[in-house]
Amino acid sequence: MSLSAKRLIIVGNGDLSRDLSAEIDAAQFVLRFNEPKAGMSGTRTDLLMMINSSKQMQKWLQESDFVHSPFFVAAREIMLVHHPLIIRKYCVQPNVLSRLKGRRTDWTWAAINILGSAGKEIRIMPPQDYIDGCRELGIPEDKMHEVFPSTGFLGIRYILKNFSKNDWDIKLCGFGWEGWKRHAWADERRWVSGKIEEGLLSILD
Repeated sequence: MSLSAKRLIIVGNGDLSRDLSAEIDAAQFVLRFNEPKAGMSGTRTDLLMMINSSKQMQKWLQESDFVHSPFFVAAREIMLVHHPLIIRKYCVQPNVLSRLKGRRTDWTWAAINILGSAGKEIRIMPPQDYIDGCRELGIPEDKMHEVFPSTGFLGIRYILKNFSKNDWDIKLCGFGWEGWKRHAWADERRWVSGKIEEGLLSILD
């Protein structure tokens, strides 16, 4: 990393030990996920990565207040992390009764219509990025219907792939590595620890 490297901060939705608002808002690039917590992490959001294959996206799209939230308003770009091909191949599809009640797995096009209408540029993560992420976590093909990389992991991996360590000082904060039971939290924590040991990123605390 050069002395003139720009600061990039990846902000998870876990608890913070102190108010990091000033450092985060002063960074040159900030990545956040899904529905960020307000309070101690500022508001700057250059990229907001969102899960588009869950009931959570349905909830966001049905809440008119979501597009007026400070993080969504601040976001320069939205990235949906599950390509429709990934959703179709690996995500559990709702049964007929659930579909009659409005339950779906793929909210990609609905998200593009609503979030895009709010003036945001929308991108979709390439399916190969998801597959490669599963491989790096050691998730075998026959388990990819049961274990899913978290949005946070996919975001960290995306940043390391697309932002050179020679140009960017990449830092993490707000990651607790716990939550939904279908994420491989221990494997994700181990993967990130390896990247820290390689000097590719560090913790902002």
